[in-house]
Amino acid sequence: MAAQPYKALADDTRREILRLLRDGDMTAGAIAACFDMTKPSISHHLAVLKDAQLVTSERRGQEIVYSLNTTVFQDVLAFALEFLDERSDREKGTT
Repeated sequence: MAAQPYKALADDTRREILRLLRDGDMTAGAIAACFDMTKPSISHHLAVLKDAQLVTSERRGQEIVYSLNTTVFQDVLAFALEFLDERSDREKGTT
C-alpha cells in the first residue's frame, strides 16, 4: 500500500476533517467554517486527503462536496490489523 494515506493521517487537522466527513458529505466552505484557519490552508489539507484517496470530491454547481472514500479506509484498517496480529504473534513467540 502506498504511503500517502498514512502520511495524510499523520496530521491533526486532516484527521479532524475526516471525523467531520464521517457524519456525511460536506462542502469545502462548510469544512472551512469548522476551523480557525484560512481557506487556502483547508484547501491544502483537502488536496492532501484527496491525493491519498481518503476523500473524493464532486463539483455540484459552484460548490465542491467532499466525501469519505471508505474503500481506502478499509485497506488501511486491514493493514493495521494484520500488522497488529503479526506483532502480537512475535511477542508471544509464535512466528
